[in-house]
Amino acid sequence: MSKTLQAIRGMNDLLPDQTPLWRYFESTVAGLLDTYGYRQVRMPIVEFTELFKRSIGEVTDIVEKEMYTFEDRNGDSLTLRPEGTAACVRAMLEHGLTGGGQVQKLWYIGPMFRHERPQKGRYRQFHQIGLEVFNLEGPDIDAELIVFTARLWKALGISDAVTLELNSLGTSEARARYRGALVEFLTAHLDKIDEDSQRRLKTNPLRVLDTKHPETQAVLVNAPKLADYLDEESRVHFEGLKARLDAVGIPYVINPKLVRGLDYYSKTVFEWVTDKLGAQGTVCAGGRYDGLVEQMGGKPTPGVGFAMGIERLILMLETLGQVPESIARTVDVYLCAFGEQAELAGLALTERLRDQLPGLRLQVNAGAGSFKSQFKKADKSGALYALILGDDELAQQVVGFKPLRGQGEQQNIAWDALAEHLASCVVQG
Repeated sequence: MSKTLQAIRGMNDLLPDQTPLWRYFESTVAGLLDTYGYRQVRMPIVEFTELFKRSIGEVTDIVEKEMYTFEDRNGDSLTLRPEGTAACVRAMLEHGLTGGGQVQKLWYIGPMFRHERPQKGRYRQFHQIGLEVFNLEGPDIDAELIVFTARLWKALGISDAVTLELNSLGTSEARARYRGALVEFLTAHLDKIDEDSQRRLKTNPLRVLDTKHPETQAVLVNAPKLADYLDEESRVHFEGLKARLDAVGIPYVINPKLVRGLDYYSKTVFEWVTDKLGAQGTVCAGGRYDGLVEQMGGKPTPGVGFAMGIERLILMLETLGQVPESIARTVDVYLCAFGEQAELAGLALTERLRDQLPGLRLQVNAGAGSFKSQFKKADKSGALYALILGDDELAQQVVGFKPLRGQGEQQNIAWDALAEHLASCVVQG
């Protein structure tokens, strides 16, 4: 017997009863982005592997352990994108959209791929919405990105469940000075830190700062502080960001251990975290990457951005009971037609209604059936109202109008008055 076909572990189907919430979330974000002047860009999900090695860093966990990499028929090494920033920068460079100081305010949405251990809120195929801004170097655009997310949380009803954490990584020169001091300190305490941190000490020492290992965390209490090694430019930038967040009343916590997992970050880094999802506490994160465009072959170009995990934010909406009741209903009105003449008339009538009421969610019964079976399907559809069209209604040019979700008697509505009646009833419903 052949093996039952199923989805790859950690790569999940989104079924019809789940997609309304996703569409609600995505449309909420997209609508808000329009009001801030961001434009959408769409990149391929497969890129040359070298792109991610050069941008993310060859000694990061993502590149070393998590990427889906394969050779195509031409012998080229390709990778399913593990994140969106590098691909967005590549697209901007390839099409000359950052040259001459052009300001680009962009956003994208789509699947990312990392070979991690699947668990709730962490999958091998996951979805992100990302924002990237190029050629603006001041703290004002850093603040705008954070202000945007704060407004989004408010729109979704989850503001009270998330906390903003901030840090500054300084310039590459400042980080190099700090890295040397941190390595010297941790080397002197090598026997007290965990094996993974010992490995990172040789490859990416700043990642030791965000370890979850208790003994290593205890050692880090007395470690040198990155803030003490910041250059003046980064310090002024960070103070400017904090002043702007204070001005609009967005609270934040300074987290000196916040370093992010990608090599390209500099100056501002931030995360929105929650304690409502167990171990998967980060729902949105990003920062500034002023050296990335140049690192990838372009001219020096300031850049800043973030990405939010859609799965985790959907999970938050469900956990906190912030799923709007209206999105569970996909049908407003269901037409039941009995007999061939009624079906023909019903088709013409419903198409006129679609012209008159473009937003009306109207389902027409298909497959005929008895009065009882059609009403059963109407009820199962979740519709608020059923329209009834049979021989008697045809003769009088009326439609039976029956509420399915509350009080109210069935009544007959003239065909030429139906659109106006539905407009008032569906809005009220």
